[in-house]
Amino acid sequence: MAYNIKDIAKIAGVSVSTVSKIINNYSDISEDTKTRVQQIIKETGYTPSNSAKTLATKSSNLIGVIFAGMLNVDFTHPFFIEVLNSFKKQMGLLGYDLIFFSNEKFQSGDTNDYLARCLHFNVDGCLLISGQELETSISELDNSSIPCIGVDLKLSGDNSGYIMSDNFKMSTKVVEHFYLLGYRELGYIGSSSESEISNIRESGFRKALEDLGLPINENWFLNGSNFFEASGYETMRRMIANGNLPRAIFAASDQLAIGAMRALKESSITVPGTVAIIGCDDIEACNYTTPLLTTIKQNKDKIGRLAALMLYDLINNQSGTSSFSVEPELIIRESCGASERGLV
Repeated sequence: MAYNIKDIAKIAGVSVSTVSKIINNYSDISEDTKTRVQQIIKETGYTPSNSAKTLATKSSNLIGVIFAGMLNVDFTHPFFIEVLNSFKKQMGLLGYDLIFFSNEKFQSGDTNDYLARCLHFNVDGCLLISGQELETSISELDNSSIPCIGVDLKLSGDNSGYIMSDNFKMSTKVVEHFYLLGYRELGYIGSSSESEISNIRESGFRKALEDLGLPINENWFLNGSNFFEASGYETMRRMIANGNLPRAIFAASDQLAIGAMRALKESSITVPGTVAIIGCDDIEACNYTTPLLTTIKQNKDKIGRLAALMLYDLINNQSGTSSFSVEPELIIRESCGASERGLV
């Protein structure tokens, strides 16, 4: 026979909440009652469920994870997956498990929202990972009583915070590096024009060009549809078709850069000899491209750990709403042309 918490309470002659308190080591239960209930649990082989533990503590030790937006990165984006792995490990050390929420219901016309599902599963907090075309339910969750932390997603609720790399500064670093290499005709390949992160990186890129007095050629500023390789490939083909290429290009992600390099190679345009390229994220694939991809590193492990600790502090009322910006780092490899100029 499989016993549940009600069976244990009935056998012991106590309430369900008393059994739950004993399971969670509450101190306001007499030693007599505690010993009797623990003996019954041992004899019946009863294993407390998560709901039984939650009954007394009001805490599920569950963290909701949401890939926000109708166009989201899901489990296919190497940058966010590394951030998520770091987040998962840190939350595990803090005693939490993760539960993932799908947005497929929204796309099929279901009216259930993230907040309703978070309340249903009694999550202690939520991690929201940036996407494009955000659902209205993201704002509802952000402004709810559930603690939330956004990654590359600015949240403004009373119980929310966010963490991201300094996207403006990373563009400045790229332009400065190109400038030191002697390049003056610079271009940018971004994600969708709906992507806030891509737009911030483009704004930083344009501002750095203006500060150095460099020309801005609008034909060299193109957006794709997302941050993935196919988008970089198609966007680079459009730029090639324009018939006039910049000397160097900053791609808003490594995957965009990898796709762009493929398009250049197919058109017999050398990298970095004719067009130099720098990506962004420092994903593992950068070490296996030809040429090796120069990139802006986002500290994925640090972002994940900080997101976990910030969310833990919000859950436990150890801090208020907060935001944190992680310093980007230029990783110089071959695609920028620095080695050809003896600057590595």
